[in-house]
Amino acid sequence: MVAVRRAELIRVLPYGRRYARALTGSQATGDRLVADSLKDMLAGADDPAQSDDPRLALFAFVTRRFDRGWADGGDRQGDAIQGISVKQRQLLLLTSLEDVAVDDAAPIVAMTPEAAEQAVAEARQRLHAAAATDVLIIEDEPIIAMDIEELVRGCGHRVVGVAATEQEAVDIARRTQPGLILADINLGIGGDGKSAVARIVESHYAPVIFVTAYPERLLTGEAFEPAFVITKPFEPLTLAVATYQAVTGGVKLS
Repeated sequence: MVAVRRAELIRVLPYGRRYARALTGSQATGDRLVADSLKDMLAGADDPAQSDDPRLALFAFVTRRFDRGWADGGDRQGDAIQGISVKQRQLLLLTSLEDVAVDDAAPIVAMTPEAAEQAVAEARQRLHAAAATDVLIIEDEPIIAMDIEELVRGCGHRVVGVAATEQEAVDIARRTQPGLILADINLGIGGDGKSAVARIVESHYAPVIFVTAYPERLLTGEAFEPAFVITKPFEPLTLAVATYQAVTGGVKLS
């Protein structure tokens, strides 16, 4: 039974790690949160979501673990941070970043479906007015780059440059000092998005969101991994939620 459970958890682990990292705003903190959650699951603790889906179950254990840490330093139901509560952040990440239906997300965050629906609606209304910043886009496909630029502007941010190559990205970042970097992984003959970001953050810190069609290949635990990852293709709301979390630094565990 445990062996089957382990196999299921290995399959859904990248998604649990992505959720935890986006929620906390940190690769290290998010991964510690997932590790503690896995211990609870393998020890036979009750599933907060009562779900047969291992991915939803993992989200529920991560959320419960997070709430315990948050309760030590504040209201576990969520003090409003930048106008959006902790529970609203959790719901936005689950429904937008992880594509979980509101009815399935509600038990994960210990809310009724009706309350969750209302919380998500209120949070979406507040997103566009929050945390505007200067954004550097690193993307080598011109059409995709234009689509992303339009989405970024639609989220209320300012685009300070669009780079198609690694060197161009470094040059633009040095000149504009962006508040957020949105980077593709594969830049074709123009280099590598991760390498560009690594060079940029040597002299200028900015939160980074990586964009990839295969997030599970990026979150393997075998090399450098980002704190924020979204999947191609993505909806405008997904980008809005991810940029909000990145710019505001997520929600810190106490």
